[in-house]
Amino acid sequence: METLGQLNFARMYTQGRLQAIHEEQWDIQPQGFNNTIRWNVGHIFTTMESLVKKGIPTYEPVHPEWAQFFKGGTKPADWTLDPPTKEELLAALAQQPTRVTEFLTGKLDQEMPEVMKIGKLHDMKTVDAVIQFVIWHEGVHAGLILGLSKITAGE
Repeated sequence: METLGQLNFARMYTQGRLQAIHEEQWDIQPQGFNNTIRWNVGHIFTTMESLVKKGIPTYEPVHPEWAQFFKGGTKPADWTLDPPTKEELLAALAQQPTRVTEFLTGKLDQEMPEVMKIGKLHDMKTVDAVIQFVIWHEGVHAGLILGLSKITAGE
């Protein structure tokens, strides 16, 4: 259960950072950055959804249609459709931890259907290991959001 507590803590941190960011900053992509605040927020959400599904195939992801905007390798410059709004993303982020925590309770010790590998660097064999990766991943992107918010505040 400590892993799920960390998941909730990471999300509270991310949501706290987002509260201070004005909407006009969400779609600015400063030179040297690969994406925007909107992309990072959506990427946090869709990555958790897809990795919970990968760990436990019976999980039904919410907003699977958002992956086209936010999966790894995507970028706002390539979007041909309108992405989710700030309000939609914030609502999804707020609801996700409770829903995912309820689903994962009692399942963290399950073996992954297939070992998840990060290149040759790291293997994850349990759902718990994948959720710990999700938490680390969110922290990385929360840091990017913080940096983007500071850079775009004056633009």
